[in-house]
Amino acid sequence: MPKFVFDPTQLPVAGLAGEAPIAPERLLPDALRARFAQTRPWDAETSQEAVGLTQPFRRASVLVPLVERPDGVTVLLTRRTDHLSSHAGQISFPGGRAEEFDSSPIETALRETEEEIGLHRRHIEIIGVLPEHSTISAYRVTPVVALVKPPFKLVPDPGEVAEAFEVPLGFLMDGLNHQRREIELPQNAGTRAFYSMPYEHYFIWGATAAMLRNLFHFLRA
Repeated sequence: MPKFVFDPTQLPVAGLAGEAPIAPERLLPDALRARFAQTRPWDAETSQEAVGLTQPFRRASVLVPLVERPDGVTVLLTRRTDHLSSHAGQISFPGGRAEEFDSSPIETALRETEEEIGLHRRHIEIIGVLPEHSTISAYRVTPVVALVKPPFKLVPDPGEVAEAFEVPLGFLMDGLNHQRREIELPQNAGTRAFYSMPYEHYFIWGATAAMLRNLFHFLRA
C-alpha cells in the first residue's frame, strides 16, 4: 500500500460500532482472570491496516496493562514522542520488536515495557494473549494482556515516550465510544477504514484501537 501522511483527527466519523457496553461486573479483576481462563468461541475483527503489504513481517509484542484501581480497572497507555521516525505522537501500548534472546512473545512484552516506561514485572500478572495484529509497518504484534497491581512508579524513556496515562476500561469497552473513520488512499488504491476512540485530549486510533476492539469482542463473547 502506498505510504502517505494524513491527520486522522480531521477525518469525519463515518459511524459508530454501537455495541452495548460490557457490564461493569465483567470488567473486575477476578472476572477478567476468569474470562481468560475460559475457552469460548468468538470472532476476532480483521484490520485493513496491512492489506497489500508484500515484505516479510517482523515479530513484536505489546503489553495491554489493565491497572487495578479502587474506582475500576484502567488501561495504561503511552504517547510516543514527536521526533520518532514512525508513528510519532501516536497513542500506543508499551512494547516493541522481538529480539533473538526473547524466549516468548510474553517475554518481549515484559522486557519492552520495562525498557519503555520502567514498569517492573513484579507488578504484572499475565492473564492471556489476543490474536496477532499485522501493522502497516510490517510487524506482527502479539497483544499480551495483564493485570497490573499498584503502587508502582513509572520512568518513561524520554527518547520514546512523551507520557504515560490511564483510560477507564469501561470507557474503552463501550461500542458507542468506537468511531469508524475512512480515508481515500492515493493512486486510486481504494479506501481504508479504521477505528478511533477519542478520550479527553487523547486520540486513540490505528493498531491500538484495533487491538482494543478485539479485547472488547473477546470479553463480550
